Amino acid sequence: MPFVTASDGTEIFYKDWGSGRPVMFHHGWPLSSDDWDAQLLFLVQHGYRVIAHDRRGHGRSAQVGHGHDMDHYATDAAAVVAHLGLRDVVHVGHSTGGGEVARYVARHGAGRVAKAVLIGAVPPLMVQTESNPGGLPVEVFDGFREAVATNRSQFYLDLASGPFYGFNRPGADISQGVIQNWWRQGMTGSAQAHYEGIKAFSETDFTDDLRAIDVPTLIMHGDDDQIVPIANSAEMAITLVKNARLKVYPGLSHGMCTVNADTVNADLLDFIES
Repeated sequence: MPFVTASDGTEIFYKDWGSGRPVMFHHGWPLSSDDWDAQLLFLVQHGYRVIAHDRRGHGRSAQVGHGHDMDHYATDAAAVVAHLGLRDVVHVGHSTGGGEVARYVARHGAGRVAKAVLIGAVPPLMVQTESNPGGLPVEVFDGFREAVATNRSQFYLDLASGPFYGFNRPGADISQGVIQNWWRQGMTGSAQAHYEGIKAFSETDFTDDLRAIDVPTLIMHGDDDQIVPIANSAEMAITLVKNARLKVYPGLSHGMCTVNADTVNADLLDFIES
């Protein structure tokens, strides 16, 4: 399998399919590059080269005991880009991956990035602080940590079968395959990486990163996102990125890239080709 060695020796797994203009994908917590399958196959069929990596401690990447923070995540992404010699790249990030894209573009992307897409993304800051009163209380994330530490398997089933995909909403079209695939991806990764990654996605302040982004950016968010509420994420991020457009999807969940792939893929392709 293809791996690249990060600056601290961590082995990072990546996929590199197709040919043409490169589009690189950054997945959410606690998943892997497999969560992008619907987008990867779609864009390959439309003549694009697609790249997606497993974050350290996630999926098939090394289960190292260190570096589970946004600076390392962005540096690891940069190692994949450098290894493959990528330029003129469209970077697409979902949830935690949206934070990774923001930090990567701001700190490592000079001369290499064409566009950015943030989908259901965590920036600018998830946790509630004095300066971010609309954020989620830290107790929410403490609950995540306790669940990962005590019964990670059941917690992942509960997330996937409930709020992540909106399967807890009346009349939802529930897919057991989608639930089991989410659980599979999560359980493949490291419990330590997932535990420490909660701090990375919830407490990292991306305000300066968003302000530093100087490429065309599309922000996509479902207004029924129960994981990353839109009011304190996308609706704030759009005020910070210079050249950005916000597209809101009525009724769609945090997991819209999977359960509403046709809609997401069409809009993603339109933006890439615009």
